Formats: sequence, C-alpha cells, structure tokens
Amino acid sequence: MSDYFGKEIPKLGFGLMRLPQKNGCTDIEQVKRMVDMFLGAGLTYFDTAFVYGTSEEDTRKALVERHPRESYTLATKLNASMMATDEKAARQQLFTSLERTGAGYFDYYLLHALMENNYTKYDTYHLWDFVREQKERGLIKHMGFSYHAGPELLDRILTNHPEVDFIQLQINYADWENPKVSSRANYEVARRHGKSIVVMEPVKGGTLADPPEDVKRLFRDCNPRASWSSWAIRFAASLDGIMTVLSGMSSVEQMEDNISYMKDFTPLNDDEQRIIQQAQRIMGASSTIPCTSCRYCTKGCPAGIPIPEIFNAANKLTGNGQRAQALRDYRACATEGHRASDCTECGQCERACPQQLPVRENLRQCAKLLEA
Repeated sequence: MSDYFGKEIPKLGFGLMRLPQKNGCTDIEQVKRMVDMFLGAGLTYFDTAFVYGTSEEDTRKALVERHPRESYTLATKLNASMMATDEKAARQQLFTSLERTGAGYFDYYLLHALMENNYTKYDTYHLWDFVREQKERGLIKHMGFSYHAGPELLDRILTNHPEVDFIQLQINYADWENPKVSSRANYEVARRHGKSIVVMEPVKGGTLADPPEDVKRLFRDCNPRASWSSWAIRFAASLDGIMTVLSGMSSVEQMEDNISYMKDFTPLNDDEQRIIQQAQRIMGASSTIPCTSCRYCTKGCPAGIPIPEIFNAANKLTGNGQRAQALRDYRACATEGHRASDCTECGQCERACPQQLPVRENLRQCAKLLEA
C-alpha cells in the first residue's frame, strides 16, 4: 500500500468507466458483486466522473447505499470542455455529482482531461479557485486534475497551480516513450513537482490485455501463470510516487484476476523489468492504433461511426495478423452508413480525442484494410 495524505491507499483502484452491461444498461447486480469483492480484498479507491454516462448513479446503487462511507474513498471529475456551456454550468457539475452519488463529499476531485485545446477553459471559468473553495468547505478532501498532453504544458500548469495534491496520468509500458502520450516525460514532470500520481489507462483501454503475439511469448516464457493485464498493471504500480493504479474492470472475472496479484502487491523484480523493456521495444515498432476506447470521439459523430470498435478490429489485423477475425469484427460493428468510409471528415472526433490521434486518417486506413 501507499501512504498518501496521512492514510494508506491500496495500489489498485476500481475505475467505474467501463462497467458491465446487460440489455443496454449497467448490470448493477454484477457491479454490486464486484464492489463487494473489491472491498473484501482490502481495496478502497473508486473512480468515476460526471461525463461517464450513468456511472455516478451506478456508484450510488452499488457502493454508497450499501457500504459505510468511511470504508471507501471516492473520486470524481469536473469536465469544463465536454459538458459545460459556461462557468455556472461547469461549477454545477460538483453539486450534481454529489446528488447523483449521494456520497456527501468526495475524497478526490479532479478537473478532467486537461489538454492543449481546453485547458484555458479551466482558468476562464475560475475552476481552480472554485475547487479550492469547495475543499475549504469540506466537500472535497483532495484536489487534482487528469491530463492528456505533453510535458511542457504539464510543467506550466503545475508551476501555476502548486496547490494541487495529485495528478492523474496515462501510464503504461506501451506508451512509456510514445511522443503522443509522453508517459515517461509527464511522469518525470509530476515527480519533479513532488506530486503523487494516480495512473489511468494502465492496460491501454484493454489493448494490453491482448498484446501482440511476440509480447505474449515473452511474458509466457517468464511466468506462464500471469495474465497479460497483470504485467501492465504491475508495471505502472511499481513506479515511485504512484498512489494507485486504476483498472476499468467490466466483469467479475477481470476483478478476480486483478485481485489475485494486487491484493498483496509485489513490484516487478529486475528480471521482470527487463522483460517489460523487451516488450516496450516490440510495441514501439507496432503499427497498431493506440486507441484506449474511451469513446469520447463517438459523442456527436454525425455518421454514428463506432470508431473504437473499428480501430480494435484493424489492430487485430495489423498487430496480430488475425485477418479473418478482424474482418468478422468489422462487419459486426460497422453497419451500413456507419463504416469507416462513411466518415464526413468533420474533425469532431479529433478535437475530443485525449490521445490526440489523427482519427480521420486512421479511419481512411481502416477503410482500405477492412473494406477492400
């Protein structure tokens, strides 16, 4: 466990973004079981956000209404870019989140998804001051922000806002040296400013739960019993200064796997670190699309294109050579009028993408690969 802010925080956090679904709605009964398993293993950190669909209401039903408030810690986020038209609407998100969750207060409250094209809104709407004021009122215990840009901007934000207690960064072994994600560089900036770090996307939206075959072979030869996800999560959790590593678990089976190696967390040893370095070299040469399936790109897409699913299908072809499976997956997700080639080139997806991917160009490539 980590000792931050005067209390121990287990190294695994439950990300409530990708909850299990049943008949088009959240499978609350399965989520309740997962919550109980998580708390039963001595794990306590839950993470949601205002923009995560019904996640905050689901958190109330599965967690808040069923467990003592002191038995867990809860994080949520304010997004001034996606869901706020003005300063009043942005500030209202906190109070709406309190109403949705019924939590009374938030242990961790974040300004959400700061990047080059939106960070000034948080200044324009005076949200840094707002969050600090709510912290003084006791509605927030610790303030931070999540981040999706490069180290130069991160350094500037942390210099201008030394009052933040922690930062949430995308860190995984595949993106450690990726210039579009800057995992290592951002990590080093945060540590230089003395900030504790919550890790998001340690499994890269599920991509590292099914890495390229060459990486699987490396991991299998080292430890045939370890899941592919365990390598990714333990890599992030082994870094200095990490408060907790979020895993967006969407099934009881994923929860069981994560608990099996994170209940009593052991950092990677020297041999395992060398294996990860070999995997990083392999991943660095990969031609797969580094999509994390956050689905921000699909909100407002005029053609209703299932962009993450299309990218996942293409990655099966370019990453693992699974042509037949890639074509089956593409046909299943990309129905008439919603194919990669139906992109209208409006650019909405690229403005929303936290990974700053060239989504339109990637869709053109997917059309060539999967529609020929």
